[in-house]
Amino acid sequence: MGRFLYWMNVSLDLRIEQVPGDDGAGEWLRIDEELHREFNARARALAGMVQGRVIYETMEEYWPRAREDASLPDVMREYGEIWTSAPKVLVSRTRHSADHGTRIIGGDDAIEQLAALKSETDGTLGVGGAALATQILRAGLLDELLLFTHPAILGFGRPLFDDWDMPIELDLLEQKSFKQGVTMHHYAIREVN
Repeated sequence: MGRFLYWMNVSLDLRIEQVPGDDGAGEWLRIDEELHREFNARARALAGMVQGRVIYETMEEYWPRAREDASLPDVMREYGEIWTSAPKVLVSRTRHSADHGTRIIGGDDAIEQLAALKSETDGTLGVGGAALATQILRAGLLDELLLFTHPAILGFGRPLFDDWDMPIELDLLEQKSFKQGVTMHHYAIREVN
């Protein structure tokens, strides 16, 4: 059986974007070559990526072109290749087609379809998108968090989970620090009641 891992860049106050759409481009993020190489290695190790529509469309817009853009650093072109060639699932009620080997799951039974995907998968499925991660958490299907915490307190903005007000107990699996002051914490989620 696979595992769902919610992977996200966060501020110290667990915000993922200060204003809508700044995920991945927010000035508060400290993504240098060292950190991007970590992202690449972890993305390469995934059995697949499961993304909500907003994050998928952000990725779809940039990464397929980035892999061939000679003006970009090799680490970014490499991630473009990883994202484009990885098995992906887009969870969306509104999209009915997608490129780059992407399967679409949608409709009223999306959570059941995701549970089936998890049971059929050997390995870790990276989850992208706060709304999707919250739905998977609510359904008791989320197994792990991979948080890259940037040294900033945003004070406002979108939280790690949408509309979640219950305690979540975690067990630390690994941690790592990076030169720019970013820390990585990988947690297992204890059973959510």
